[in-house]
Amino acid sequence: MDNRIHGLPAGYISRPATFDDLEGVVGAINAASVKLIGASLFTVDEFRLEWDLPTFHLDTDTRMVVSPQGQVAGVLEYWDLNEPHVRYDLWGRVHPEHEGMGIGSHLLAWIDERAKRSILSAAKGARVVLRSFLPSVDLEAGKLFENNGYCMIRHALRMVIDVDGDLPAPQWPAGIRVRTMRAGEEAEVVRAVRDSFKDHFGYIEVPFEQDFKRWMHMIENDVNYDPSLWFLAVDEEGIARDHIAGMSLCWPKSFDDPDLGWVGTLGVRRPWRRRGLGLALLQHSFIELHQRGKPRAGLGVDAESLTGATRLYLKAGMRPDPRHQFSLYEKELRPGIDLSTRSLEE
Repeated sequence: MDNRIHGLPAGYISRPATFDDLEGVVGAINAASVKLIGASLFTVDEFRLEWDLPTFHLDTDTRMVVSPQGQVAGVLEYWDLNEPHVRYDLWGRVHPEHEGMGIGSHLLAWIDERAKRSILSAAKGARVVLRSFLPSVDLEAGKLFENNGYCMIRHALRMVIDVDGDLPAPQWPAGIRVRTMRAGEEAEVVRAVRDSFKDHFGYIEVPFEQDFKRWMHMIENDVNYDPSLWFLAVDEEGIARDHIAGMSLCWPKSFDDPDLGWVGTLGVRRPWRRRGLGLALLQHSFIELHQRGKPRAGLGVDAESLTGATRLYLKAGMRPDPRHQFSLYEKELRPGIDLSTRSLEE
């Protein structure tokens, strides 16, 4: 245990999380969610899936604060999984019953110390940052981050649509057909996703093998993974037969709502953009999710998307969910060359 980084109330201890703490951690995080939006969002199984990633280490990448009564008062995760080690993501919450006691400040101070070790591996001359998405309604957390050197730089939205009525049939561009992913195509799909996301704000190129291992961990261990919901738009007229032009990788439910079908990854590669392919993939996904009994579908999007994704989703009939809006906070740890995508001119 370590209370030295930042003072804690008497009797509170600070230590890494373990798998035995899962229920307490999820309970604390859900208590915060109930306070913010009136609903629990997370399950133990979903946390276990992420904590079990081979490159994520509980002893070095988590910090939790425990009350004198043994309750999880706060927790923070630190994510630095891939080269070039220039962006570190943090995520966590403070239990509402323990707010205003310095626990958030303690956890952010721990993150600063933890990040110092990662900077030693960062690409030479590159800009290094810490970042975190916070629920936009959590104004107190936003103030805490700003007081600790973070700036709010971006917003993200959850978009939703009712899919229990008449749905327009997709209009596929000439030469394009849709099919589901076949066994053995996982690597090709991941390459296509990486290619289609190069123009998204914040994208950082990481080694393919590291990225692919993370994808495969989720595919092989997530009980909700369903390859029959991974839709590929393939170009039958291109030089490379069956070349993936775009994809809509869907899940039978979102992590927090069993009635909400989830479009986890929607992307179109550059040569096939501005031909209506993104809209067709989205409409195809809505129909498929409706046929599986889902009354609604949703996805997450950068509110100021460089590729105009938000406009596409509005055109498809989606609307922002006011309960699920997020603010992205960033703290610069080292100035330098920014390796992330910030505009389409780069």
